[in-house]
Amino acid sequence: MPRLKKKNKQNMHPLMTYILLIVIVIIISGFLSLLDAQATYYRVNSITFDLNPVTEIVKSLFNLSGIKYIFTSTVANFANFTVLSNLIILLMGISIMDKSGFLQTAITLTTKKLKKTTVTFIFVLICVLSSVFGDLSYLIFIPLGALLFYYGKRNPAIGIIASFAALSCGSAINVIFTSMDSSLKNYTLLAAQTLNINYDFSNYAFIIIMLIAVLIVSTLITFVTENIIVKKLPKYEFTETELIEDIVTKDEQKGMVYACSSALIYLLIFIYSIIPGLPLSGALLDNSQSAYIDKLFSVNSFFSNGFVFVVTMLLIILGLFYGIGVKSIKNHKDFFDNLGHSLDGIGNVLVMIFLASMFISIFKQTNIGNVVVAAIGDFIANSNFTGLPLIILIFIGTALSTIFVPSSLMRWSILSTSIVPIVMHSEMTPEFAQIIFRFAEASTMNITPVLAYFIVYLAFLEKYNQGENKIRLIESIKYQIPYTIIIGLTLIIICVLWYIIGIPLGINSFPTMG
Repeated sequence: MPRLKKKNKQNMHPLMTYILLIVIVIIISGFLSLLDAQATYYRVNSITFDLNPVTEIVKSLFNLSGIKYIFTSTVANFANFTVLSNLIILLMGISIMDKSGFLQTAITLTTKKLKKTTVTFIFVLICVLSSVFGDLSYLIFIPLGALLFYYGKRNPAIGIIASFAALSCGSAINVIFTSMDSSLKNYTLLAAQTLNINYDFSNYAFIIIMLIAVLIVSTLITFVTENIIVKKLPKYEFTETELIEDIVTKDEQKGMVYACSSALIYLLIFIYSIIPGLPLSGALLDNSQSAYIDKLFSVNSFFSNGFVFVVTMLLIILGLFYGIGVKSIKNHKDFFDNLGHSLDGIGNVLVMIFLASMFISIFKQTNIGNVVVAAIGDFIANSNFTGLPLIILIFIGTALSTIFVPSSLMRWSILSTSIVPIVMHSEMTPEFAQIIFRFAEASTMNITPVLAYFIVYLAFLEKYNQGENKIRLIESIKYQIPYTIIIGLTLIIICVLWYIIGIPLGINSFPTMG
């Protein structure tokens, strides 16, 4: 009997795990509310630069009003859950690329003569760099990662696990200064200007350390994938048809020419539309903004709001014209049949997304995450640490807070007024504080189920699972822990070395003052 109970526990369906998490969060919110759990942090008045206290309290859902909230908001939260709509739209583009044969041919042509480790490194590097496109990259590269390894005659789960680790880590490590970096910079400067009203740094303040971090992290993810994850995963069984050696025919080469030529024309038109200052150009930009990165990614930017559709159209064009070239798409019926191929059997994924959206909305409503982050910020501010101990404390505190609040902007809006001043009092620069913050969140972003895109990772693991047992949420986190440990230790060592040696973080930017 004990063995049976253990087996049932191990084989718990991921949907049941989310239901249990929802129940646990509701109960904990009631308990913490009863204890009057709260924490205070400070926000900077952007005009007077005064620090105004903000108190975060835990909101109980373990009562009648909480039950009312759950019943009245669940459907709306699910309908407005952007992961759902964006995933369905992008899957249509990926579907036609896959069903037409474009993906298999493209992967065969580009990887046939490369070593497995080289393919993994290139893919991981692309995933890390794709953070410039924001959260959309999760929806593109997780399914593509599965297909890349599948057509490479390897377990698709390898691509899913590696892509999620790279995308999560890459969301905080950017060579290109993104709109997120710009928003974080604003909070950093507001906190710094409470001590020095004229303090400022450029958008290129992180370029050197970020470039090195991208290369090191990509190498580490490749190493962990090939030497740890591959050995953990069961052997993936291919049919005899799937194991036939891939040979690219002349028709397939012609299809690639059709696809790449049409995609190139589309991209040229698109790129011209985001270049300001040329005749009839810049149509997709928000010209009310001053900085180019904000013109691209502001709330009112046509580029930002329509980017999912832009990418989907690119994928459809690649698949459509390849299919025309190889005659796998002969008429409109073939086209529309191919368009919905990846949506077959998506019911289980939709249920997963529904419960994930419910869990995330309930967790946010309780405000437990913000209280935890504010408490961590208060502990750091009152620690009286300086130098290396302070760097390590900030790193660990940020890494822990990321598990509760994955949103970088929300976390930094709470932590910046605690971290930046104490860093400046320790003769370190505000930009170095932002680097520590970004590196720390890069190490734990991949292990929090509160991250909206974690469910996409879990759903695709389940989709390609060949065993009788379901891929559990806990098991999916276990696959990510080796990345968290190795990347976390490496990034904290980089921070320490940069501080000790005094290497520039970027252009006119250093870890220490003076």
